[in-house]
Amino acid sequence: MSYGQGGPQSQWDPWKPHSQQPWNSGADDGTPDWAALAEASETRNKRRKLLFIAGGVLATAAIGTAVAMAVVSADGGDPQAGPGSLPPSASIPGAAGGTPSFAPTSAPPPLDPEDFISSAKKDTAPLGPDTLFPGKQLTLGDAVYRKGATADTTNCASAAGGTLPGILSANGCTRLMRVTYTKGGISVTVGVAVFDDATRAAKAKAQTDDRSIVRSLFGTGGVKPFCDGAFCRSTRNAYGRYAYFTISGFTSGKDVTKKDTDVFGAGNALAQFTVNQVHRRGQAEAAAATGR
Repeated sequence: MSYGQGGPQSQWDPWKPHSQQPWNSGADDGTPDWAALAEASETRNKRRKLLFIAGGVLATAAIGTAVAMAVVSADGGDPQAGPGSLPPSASIPGAAGGTPSFAPTSAPPPLDPEDFISSAKKDTAPLGPDTLFPGKQLTLGDAVYRKGATADTTNCASAAGGTLPGILSANGCTRLMRVTYTKGGISVTVGVAVFDDATRAAKAKAQTDDRSIVRSLFGTGGVKPFCDGAFCRSTRNAYGRYAYFTISGFTSGKDVTKKDTDVFGAGNALAQFTVNQVHRRGQAEAAAATGR
């Protein structure tokens, strides 16, 4: 199909291939329309600039996204990083609200109380009759014992009788503390001999016999004489650097026999209380050393 002169003519589109270029309507002489060409060229330049600008914005955004992803991966992706290398938790994806966890730790084993009361180098807490035997009376089970006189000497032999003075001196006794408790017509004197170490105390105890006795303490604190010539019941033992003794009898002066279970019970109870007090001393010293 063809069109005659003056019929519809195809419009020139600079972006459409093979489109007819515009010519002057009266341009039978073949001369191009330079004004139209200049206008088309300017239009093409404007479109090209807009495309370059838009492409640059998209490229910049893509590069920025890639950099941001790289930063997050480098900062948060190394589980072995030290504390100084990790970013704040808020900047790590998924880290908000996280709670750090730590491996459980084992507490050190407790110190042995006996180790402290076995050597003068460690057994340094204040020591005296009133620290081992505090208060004015003592309740052991259903029995209440009234505390009487106390004594403390560095001349251990002077407070001992029978075979005990020589044993204490030979093994280096440095101190002998005594206290008397009374319940009804029964009195008990407890004697605690102090040595430099547990070896000396154990050796002294091993050398004792039934005639190794601590002297009864009476005459002060309202304690009547007892075990001053009469048969009495005695005990002896050692714990740590301490050797401890008891002598129990009647304030009436009568002899103690095996049938007098109250006398035996009083002596045993106060001997047990004494070793418990020595052990508590070691516990307190061990606790103090742990807290340092």
